[in-house]
Amino acid sequence: MAIYLDDTQRNAIARLATSRTWRTQWPTWMLVVAIYGGWFGVATHARELGLPLTTALLALVSAWYMSLQHELLHGHPTRSPRLNALLGFAPLAVWFPYRVYRESHLQHHDDENLTEPGRDPESYFVDGETWARAGGAMRALLNCRNTLAGRLLLGPAFAIAATAVDALRKISRRDWRDVPAWLAHFAALVLLTAWLQQVCAIPAWVFVLGVGYGSLSLGSLRSFREHRPAQDCAHRTVINEAGLFWRLLYLNNNFHLVHHDLPHVPWFALPAIYQASREQYIQRSGGFLVAGYGDWARQYTFAAAENPVHHRPQSLEAAQHQIPTQAQPAHATHRHTQHG
Repeated sequence: MAIYLDDTQRNAIARLATSRTWRTQWPTWMLVVAIYGGWFGVATHARELGLPLTTALLALVSAWYMSLQHELLHGHPTRSPRLNALLGFAPLAVWFPYRVYRESHLQHHDDENLTEPGRDPESYFVDGETWARAGGAMRALLNCRNTLAGRLLLGPAFAIAATAVDALRKISRRDWRDVPAWLAHFAALVLLTAWLQQVCAIPAWVFVLGVGYGSLSLGSLRSFREHRPAQDCAHRTVINEAGLFWRLLYLNNNFHLVHHDLPHVPWFALPAIYQASREQYIQRSGGFLVAGYGDWARQYTFAAAENPVHHRPQSLEAAQHQIPTQAQPAHATHRHTQHG
């Protein structure tokens, strides 16, 4: 559901939606061509580029592809979920079927439950019961995951493990709905991996670990401190005024509060909408504003940005000033899925 700041903004966006750019979605179509062309162009020139550069470039384009998948599941560039799913089906980023990501991410857009472990599938918090069961090593990893360095190194592993566990739990409950998506994804992944190895001389382990894990790590940078616990739902989502490179890589999803308020707005329209109402959005976010990912790096490379135990709103102020040393009351279960 769209949340407009006022009727003036609602009318302005309605006018934008009648523009040729919005109606044709040509920037997104160009993006589809650029990403697929760039990915396969790099892969087919792997011998000339060398394996290290090829791996880095494919990880970068795969992260861009994940941003495209995010755009596709929100209804761009077409109104057909099936056609959009076809455009986002290829396992260029290795790990997650498009359909599984789509269902998980749309659940994440229930803003009333943002950051709540067990309710928000993209939460980086755990409940008190999970914390109480965790040993010292796991607690250290959870704390580390809330640093920027830890998010880049450990975030993908947590996401992969949690998604696998969730898939197995569904099967154990005889919930077979995701099985066709996983089977199709694995079949496509095997074919793509074989083609890369035989035609492009890119080993399977390089594709799976170097490209797949590397692209998830880049995606983890975008999602770092993207949400925080807060009593007001709007205060839970960041506005990140990132530079041009990062805005293009993440398709302006750094203006994350605007995206959560207006998920139907295509990526290319988000900057203008934000700039037209910048002060209102900063106020609406409760001042949850950052000048760019460099600010996060300066503050949180090795320091935890948040307490990994999710606290109820009335205890948030205290929770933000200390890392937990003992269990808190349980109120949910934790599950975290992919790139958000």
